[in-house]
Amino acid sequence: MGQDLLIVLFGDPFAVMNTIGLVAFALVGSSKAIREEFDLLGIAIVGLAMAFAGGVTRDILVARVPLALQAPIEISLGLLGVGLAIVLRVSLDSPDTHPITLVADAIGLAAFATTGAIVATDAGVTVVGVVGIATINAVGGGAFADILLDRAPFILFDDFYATCAVLGGSAYFLLGTIGISGDIAAGACAAVTVLTRLFAVNRGWNLPTLQELGLVREQ
Repeated sequence: MGQDLLIVLFGDPFAVMNTIGLVAFALVGSSKAIREEFDLLGIAIVGLAMAFAGGVTRDILVARVPLALQAPIEISLGLLGVGLAIVLRVSLDSPDTHPITLVADAIGLAAFATTGAIVATDAGVTVVGVVGIATINAVGGGAFADILLDRAPFILFDDFYATCAVLGGSAYFLLGTIGISGDIAAGACAAVTVLTRLFAVNRGWNLPTLQELGLVREQ
């Protein structure tokens, strides 16, 4: 366990981004469950689902055993995020809408977009695969958490969210194709994703619907 922890904390870009993503998304998912008044088990399940669902889907797509089933430290990091969410709820009135949680969500999105892009590139898939897996890794957990919360995944109809992961994954692939090192490409992917997400939150960006574009009449 100690060796695993050292690898996570001081290892390669994948390990660093994966650590950040697990803690951040477990915090965000648990905060949503707390708002819906789930019990302690429900809070943990939603938090861990948001932390792991995207990564498990990523690993299945590249035909490998999910990392969550290989490294015990992964569950510990997820539970750390759950614990942080509970601490925030005790300290704050509305932790799910607090800037701390919004920033954590943006950081988790960026971290998982980066890990997805790294894994997809190592698997030798095309540009569609790299961007697609980066996006699935980034937003899959949030979509699954929304299903557990009995609501339609918000990435399908609200907010400028999944698009940020698409932009980050695209940046990773483009830099890789021109010979930029993996470490720099990973940093760029994370930076593009988190900055566009935070800017979108600040500006209230949303992708337009057909109704808003005037292409479909309101019902």
